[in-house]
Amino acid sequence: MTMARTATYTEDLAALCRHTLAQDGPAVRFEGQWTSKAQIRAVASGVEAALDAAGVPPGAPVAFAPRNSPASLAAFLPLLAQQRRVRMLYPFQSPEALAARMAECDVAALVMERHDFAPAVLRALSTAGIAGIALDPGGAAMVGTRGQARSALSCVASAPALEILTSGTTGPPKPFAIGYDVVLGYVRQAEALAGTRTGPTAPPLLCFPLSNISGLYSLAMSFLCGERVILLERFSVAAWRDYVAEFRPPAGGGPPAALAMILEAQIPREDLASLRSFSTGAAPVDPAVRARFESTYGIPVLQTYGATEFGGPVTALSLDLLRTYGADKAASVGRPFGRAEIRIRREEDGALAAAGEVGRVEVISPRMGPEWIVTSDLGSLDADGFLTLFGRADGAIQRGGFKIVPERVEQVLLAHPEVAEVAVVGVPEPRLHEVPGALVVPRDPDRPPEARVLNAHVRAHLPATHVPVHWRFAGALPRTVSFKTDRGAVRALLAGAAVSPDR
Repeated sequence: MTMARTATYTEDLAALCRHTLAQDGPAVRFEGQWTSKAQIRAVASGVEAALDAAGVPPGAPVAFAPRNSPASLAAFLPLLAQQRRVRMLYPFQSPEALAARMAECDVAALVMERHDFAPAVLRALSTAGIAGIALDPGGAAMVGTRGQARSALSCVASAPALEILTSGTTGPPKPFAIGYDVVLGYVRQAEALAGTRTGPTAPPLLCFPLSNISGLYSLAMSFLCGERVILLERFSVAAWRDYVAEFRPPAGGGPPAALAMILEAQIPREDLASLRSFSTGAAPVDPAVRARFESTYGIPVLQTYGATEFGGPVTALSLDLLRTYGADKAASVGRPFGRAEIRIRREEDGALAAAGEVGRVEVISPRMGPEWIVTSDLGSLDADGFLTLFGRADGAIQRGGFKIVPERVEQVLLAHPEVAEVAVVGVPEPRLHEVPGALVVPRDPDRPPEARVLNAHVRAHLPATHVPVHWRFAGALPRTVSFKTDRGAVRALLAGAAVSPDR
């Protein structure tokens, strides 16, 4: 991609954001209240004014830790309109963990909700010379005091992009740049779909975290296009049911865990009568849960496959595909779309797999480039080109829509002075597919640490999703004949373990 083409995409997206800000009418409904586009403009103007007052030039990169709130939604617009490089951060982590992240971030400012600026974060910002921009329902303002400012931070070599923490599809989570051309592509895709619709449409429901690829994809397909949206702080069955009952959308969706949650809530079938399909992705769907959901509600579950590294979804199952190929494709994540390509490579010899053989999934996502992306996912392609997934080659724990690499949690626990050895594995969980569990060998077998202490230790260093739900203590880790940790035995031991007190 040439620099001229990149500049065009950047300018087009910036102009689109300015156009969205100039509109009037209702913008976002959150917790039962509508926020107007005038109120969205007030927050956006406040962000621009606060960055300017802090001496942060338009070209300087910033960090952004958005929550699912109207103020955070509004802050996206000026950051994109100013053609910045934005490092996305998860807000749901401890102040200490966020402070540690800021010490490593090469940015000039941090934008997030006012209540997230804990003392530990403010101290880290002051030490690093990073401006804090606090979001309020009616505007934004600089908070804290800085040491030597980073406002003159050079970013000549950094093209405008959103740096999103990867889900772990291709290895340990890391910042990954999503270019403005990719974001603009989402918008153009939404515009094309809108051109095929007839009659009134329901406002889109945004329930995925705005800090990850699913949230960004949903945001660009709706709010950036100027559509009014319904925003949830996080997915809940009650709020989702109320949305479907009020707006009667023809299609629904949510995280994979939503299927079991909806079944547990025993929502009446008639409440969901408008839905012709339910789309989900980001993690495997339990086949038994899918079958029960479809039997209970008569609504086909349509799975997708995507990742941050792909810039969003690359395969999808559709109603048309089901009608054409039959119900035996229902367990798949569909076929590639948008010129994406999928192939499977056998793990034992590295050769390309034949139809039906299981191996590592490799992807070409044209929105990201022409290269093959090697993933840690296991899957197979059938003779009709449908992809079916079979878990992970690296043992990553798939907690709802979050992929957790066990080694990251183990490294944090091994840093605790009372832990000699530890093994972290995924433990089956009906709603979330898996949750992390830890088998700990204490340094002093007679005085093992309390699970609550280790829980707090992990929470201080990693996002909340990484904190083990199950804990168990042992005199030694089970080993295989080759002296590797027997993770199957660890999983069996944890199956009957006590539940974490902070679950």
